[in-house]
Amino acid sequence: MDLQHLERELIPLTTYAAPVIVGSVLLEFWLTRHDEDHRYESRDFWSSVGIGIGSLLINALLKTSVFGFALFCYQITPWRFEIHWWSWLLAYALIDLCNYFAHFIAHKQRVWWATHVTHHSSEHLNFSTAFRNSWTQHLKLIFFIPAWMSGIDLVVLLTCYQINLLYQFWIHTEMIGKLPRWFEFFFVTPSHHRVHHGSNDRYIDKNFGSSLIIWDRLFGTFQEEDEKPVYGLTKPVESFNPVYLNFHVWADIWRDLRQVRSLRAAWGVLFGPP
Repeated sequence: MDLQHLERELIPLTTYAAPVIVGSVLLEFWLTRHDEDHRYESRDFWSSVGIGIGSLLINALLKTSVFGFALFCYQITPWRFEIHWWSWLLAYALIDLCNYFAHFIAHKQRVWWATHVTHHSSEHLNFSTAFRNSWTQHLKLIFFIPAWMSGIDLVVLLTCYQINLLYQFWIHTEMIGKLPRWFEFFFVTPSHHRVHHGSNDRYIDKNFGSSLIIWDRLFGTFQEEDEKPVYGLTKPVESFNPVYLNFHVWADIWRDLRQVRSLRAAWGVLFGPP
């Protein structure tokens, strides 16, 4: 397998899903236009759109590099799995587990928080909030090395990666209440993800799963939605500017690094808690 073959074989699911995503945002906007509690706030919405457009441009620029990194990890792995129905399930579970740990660490260490804080900057939760993907989020691809080196076919893995990413769109809403108990037990739902975006004390650093909530149940990070979430950061952002929202934590880290006088102190600045 080479890079050209990989790009040719991989179906761009996120591109095909774009009309559904845009349609869902428009529908939610229309349904909440008279709702004071849930309607879209203009500056917040356009901030999300600006961040989303920037993410799309960066994704396009880095596409070859991302595929190349995954392909390198795949090619240095000496074993291979045949493509069967169960290999798709294994691939998806592995991608989801890697996503869980990447997400968990992004909330625990400052340098990784800088790649994720943008997503939590909105004080609203609607479908447009899902557009707030950090412009530096690709740094977290190192957490997916176990998947790229698993020996599972790379087209299968990257297809599951896209499906996992698309799943996360629909859970950013207050329009969908709690779902059947069996579904809420296994899968991430809007109720679970509202908790994750809440800045309430009992909600902070909970429900890291991207599509399977079972990881949170297994690792003790699950929290039921049992009070109304207050969205946004514990220290509210000072601007709706997409550039500020993407880089304000990076700027803070750089300011603090300039003041340290030892490697230990620098390590604390980078990998201490946010």
